[in-house]
Amino acid sequence: MTVVYAIIVLGILIFIHELGHFLLAKLMGVSVEKFSLGFGPKLIGKKIGETEYLLSAFPLGGYVKMFGEGGFIEGGEQDPRPADENAPSSVTAEPVLRELTEEEKSRSFAHKPVLARIAIVMAGPVFNLLFAWLIFIVLCMMGVPTVTTKIGEAIKDKPAARSGMQKGDVITSINNKPITHWDQIAEGVAASKGKPLTLSVKREAREISFTITPEPRISKNLFGEKINGYAIGVASSGEVVTEYFNPFQAVIKGTEQTWKVIDLTFMSLVKMVQRVVPMDSVGGPIMIAKMAGEQASAGIAPFLAFMALLSINLGVLNLLPVPVLDGGHLLFYLMEFIFRRPVPQKIREYAQQIGMVLLLGLMVLAFYNDIIRYFINRQG
Repeated sequence: MTVVYAIIVLGILIFIHELGHFLLAKLMGVSVEKFSLGFGPKLIGKKIGETEYLLSAFPLGGYVKMFGEGGFIEGGEQDPRPADENAPSSVTAEPVLRELTEEEKSRSFAHKPVLARIAIVMAGPVFNLLFAWLIFIVLCMMGVPTVTTKIGEAIKDKPAARSGMQKGDVITSINNKPITHWDQIAEGVAASKGKPLTLSVKREAREISFTITPEPRISKNLFGEKINGYAIGVASSGEVVTEYFNPFQAVIKGTEQTWKVIDLTFMSLVKMVQRVVPMDSVGGPIMIAKMAGEQASAGIAPFLAFMALLSINLGVLNLLPVPVLDGGHLLFYLMEFIFRRPVPQKIREYAQQIGMVLLLGLMVLAFYNDIIRYFINRQG
């Protein structure tokens, strides 16, 4: 079942991504020749209208093939129509140059204004981000597990314990600002920068106030880096409640969560380049399959949250300015927009080759890490 869940997740995310390209291409009047889930040999396919819809052998990707997507060749325009598969190789080796009709130019991707091409290319990653945003909105309306502010321990000889706070106290406000989540305690203490805080707590039926001065503390962030901060010396009781949001609140909360994950994804990439995050943390399809199975077993909400996380990762990674990715195409089109002329064909070809090598290298690294993580280490 683990493999099935992984195929479901990847299939949906790839479909959403390619659907973005497809819909924007149609909106811009570009003829779409193929819409494929997966790549490689065709398993099944059906042509509806001008578009052939395919399910291909390898489910780790997909593509939308647009009329005129190959662009221009010096000395003429490449015939974007499919070559005769039965023709001798000596005939099909060279591109066919001819003048396109006005009707063909109006449906050709290469003949669209550069801003239209930018919109079509951006649509894939943007659809992934929008899909994650919608998932987070739905999750907020379904109910979000939240750790309460109930104290499980006031650590001995720390500021909170010295002030008189006890196990079982529920913190209700910091500096007269109401709080309901455990994370808000850390945020309030960090914002104090060591200055005294007024905390209100509920103890049984009584409301009590304490003035506490946080003490300096060295802790670690999500990336394992040591950071200087402040603490008052309390531990959570682990009490969890489910918080529900109406549609308006869910849009706000879903937007906040989407932005947090986007920011975290970008920061993770930066930290990986800085070698703060080790390269062996990169995961491939085996890791995705394992996590998909685990989240599906935990319930529909964790499974949807996992899908949203992956969708944001897919969207962000595709926006990186690496040739062969959407971001690489965007870079070329932005340069064309700025300099008022296309990037030379040779430069694009060399860049694509470099990008392909980088992408293949990343795939090899991901597969290698998966094998070490789930097979070699497990046997050891």
